[in-house]
Amino acid sequence: MLTKDQLQAYWRQNLTYIVVLLSIWFTVSYLFGIILADVLDRIKIFGYPLGFWFACQGAEITFVILIAVYVKLMNNLDRRFGVQEE
Repeated sequence: MLTKDQLQAYWRQNLTYIVVLLSIWFTVSYLFGIILADVLDRIKIFGYPLGFWFACQGAEITFVILIAVYVKLMNNLDRRFGVQEE
């Protein structure tokens, strides 16, 4: 069982992970895919505008990668605090 201080440290670190990862997702999906799409469209990847790529595929691919990163970070955090699943 975690002490109150350990529990607060655990959730503080968890919230830090969430804020950082959601900020990355926001940047890729909203800023790159919508707001900055016209600017990014000047760059071509395999003949497609970069802004188009972010809007169509980049946000989804980034989201899946961020899920995997979050799982890895949380598994490490759980082990550090001794609350991992058996």
